[in-house]
Amino acid sequence: MSIYGDKTAIVTGGGSGIGRALCENLGREGAFVVVADVNAESAGHVAAKIEQDGGRAEAVRLDVTVEPEVRKLIEDTAREHDRLDYVFNNAGIGIGGEVRDMNLDHWRRIVDVNLWGVIYGTLAAYRVMIEQGSGHIVNTASSAALIPAPLLAAYGTTKHAVLGLSTSLRCEGAGLGVRVSVVCPGFIDTAIFDKTEYVRSSKERVWSNLPSFIRMMPADDCARVILQGVARNKGVIPVQGITHVLWWINRLSPRLLARNLLKSVEAYRSGARQAQ
Repeated sequence: MSIYGDKTAIVTGGGSGIGRALCENLGREGAFVVVADVNAESAGHVAAKIEQDGGRAEAVRLDVTVEPEVRKLIEDTAREHDRLDYVFNNAGIGIGGEVRDMNLDHWRRIVDVNLWGVIYGTLAAYRVMIEQGSGHIVNTASSAALIPAPLLAAYGTTKHAVLGLSTSLRCEGAGLGVRVSVVCPGFIDTAIFDKTEYVRSSKERVWSNLPSFIRMMPADDCARVILQGVARNKGVIPVQGITHVLWWINRLSPRLLARNLLKSVEAYRSGARQAQ
């Protein structure tokens, strides 16, 4: 039997993208899945699909920026199922463009979802899991947590923070029976690129200078890599090969990576001038 069989898991942002793929894979593995998403309709569709495929699921509308909602969902789930095995703090949003064009509202919105949402879910799950003496918290960061992220600085800031929270808490939780992993997806074929707000910019401008060798990974493949890493209790789970490579380059020769990133920013600004 799969290690996820008969386990209870909550997935935030479960209505679409990586979250949806995680929910569906967990359902196929035999877990009871709580599909939590701010879009109740999307969460309902995912839960219904899991049940149609023979799994067990429940859809819940959840705004991860509201701490009492997050805490209540986690505590209620643990109480109803007599335990809580996994919490995937996966909900997130993107903001692209240059920092000089952003205002505090942009920063507050992305920090509320990408960082505070993860903090709320982590703290509530951590308390429950300490009490029961077991459990696994899985936080979604990004490849932008492992390297500099110009033109995605606000997004990268939140993901660096999620990485730091997760790796630090992993050391504290180990002696208490609580496992903590952080996931670092790269270029995954989801709607986040379209849903991202581009400040005084566009999706095409921000991503136009990506190297031609980068390929989008299907969300389902991403979810399988994540669940394999969680099953092995990996602390940091870089999802794609390119993420591993960039992470190593940044550690071994940060100046080399920085030079290439500077060229990307220069090309982005040059394109903006030509468009004017």
